[in-house]
Amino acid sequence: MIHSEESVAAELDRVRQRPAIESAPPVLAAFTVDVFEGTTPEAYALRVRHVLSAALRLACTAEFGDEDLPTDEFPDWFKAVSVRDGEAPSPEFARHGRNAYVDRSGGGPWSLQNWIYRFDPEEDSRGWEFWDVVPVGPSRVRVWVDSWGESFFGSLELLWLLYAAGASHVEGPEVHKAGAWASDVRGR
Repeated sequence: MIHSEESVAAELDRVRQRPAIESAPPVLAAFTVDVFEGTTPEAYALRVRHVLSAALRLACTAEFGDEDLPTDEFPDWFKAVSVRDGEAPSPEFARHGRNAYVDRSGGGPWSLQNWIYRFDPEEDSRGWEFWDVVPVGPSRVRVWVDSWGESFFGSLELLWLLYAAGASHVEGPEVHKAGAWASDVRGR
């Protein structure tokens, strides 16, 4: 998926504020997330939005080159859990999520710089754009993304964020008509 400056700016707007129901594309993809014990769905949603907000602001303003990008706006827990070599001190929800991601993906954790570079607007491996995150139960959220109707798309960086933010289990993606997202929103 090619991301334009305009599409990244619109994505950042959706991270900051839930989009209007009538603005949804015909279909969206959903990831259903069971959050780590002791985490509320609302706190989890805020963590996801905080990290995505920092990444998308960089995508709108930074020059993606060969140098490291600034990480000041990322929360400390995300920076700590995104250390490739060894275990940096991080909250229990992030350590648990890191281990769950490694178990699911079979790969290692993402380094922060590698993860940020997936948000380069000229990078085409990120096959999704954030749409919304909606609590749908006492320990469950649904993360909605626009995948241009595709059921299979590059999303390992999204899975990393979902687990690092405190997911104990993630299902998906599953493609649904946009009405399913609207039902989740109205159910709140």
